[in-house]
Amino acid sequence: MPILSLWRYEPPLDAVILALKFRRLDYLGRHLAHELAAALGGEFESADLVVPVPLHWTRRVARGFDQAERIAVPLAARLGLPVAGVLRRRRATGAQARLGRAARLANLAGAFRVDRAQAVAGRRVLLVDDVTTTGATLEAAAAALLSAGAAEVFALTAARTPL
Repeated sequence: MPILSLWRYEPPLDAVILALKFRRLDYLGRHLAHELAAALGGEFESADLVVPVPLHWTRRVARGFDQAERIAVPLAARLGLPVAGVLRRRRATGAQARLGRAARLANLAGAFRVDRAQAVAGRRVLLVDDVTTTGATLEAAAAALLSAGAAEVFALTAARTPL
């Protein structure tokens, strides 16, 4: 699965993403979406549908919103594509921040399901999240989308942590 990240997760962008996630400055999602839309090209332009990577419902309730959704909705509007909130987390997964790649993959195994598979069947899906580190979350989410019949999945994040 191709993954495009526009920036590195380091100053000053890390502060922007942290403000989006934890300081409720959700308008920052629109600004990130604007820049992401301007940077898209190649195979990413062939997407039919935008799908945000969801938080588990308990984390969403605690936070008050989902930061990936705050990026995905304005991004889809700029691209003229529909947004489908069809991915769900089956269970709350532990924090990934201090886990290596193998542990992250194990933590996320079977963590996602797709509601309304007909919404993604045969479609090229642009999967959107705020940050990627190892790609484990994106891979687990993409696996669920592909199992539900998506033709292709491309992942787009605002930032990638430095290796």
